[in-house]
Amino acid sequence: MNRYDIWLARLDPVQGSEMGKTRPVVIVSDDLRNRLLQTVVVCPLTSQLHPQWRSRLPVRCAGKPAEVAVDQIRVLSRARLTRKMDHLKDAEAEALRQLLFEMYGQP
Repeated sequence: MNRYDIWLARLDPVQGSEMGKTRPVVIVSDDLRNRLLQTVVVCPLTSQLHPQWRSRLPVRCAGKPAEVAVDQIRVLSRARLTRKMDHLKDAEAEALRQLLFEMYGQP
């Protein structure tokens, strides 16, 4: 499990407005933590496209359009990840890093 890999993950059960069901997620935690810990930090992907939402990043996953929901970032047990589906392209990974910094970095 490496940073910017896209894995299929079981997100249920959820509470409130969390994204649920089994869906792709992109791993955003760094590779050292991914090797040492039993959890990973992920952002779920959605096929419900909202290009005007600044908290979403358009990407392609398994050849299909999707959005990374950076506003739904969460920590998952590695046991919730079932299979690797894809990996972000370099330009997508750079855009995700920038958006994560804009949303959660220092002002």
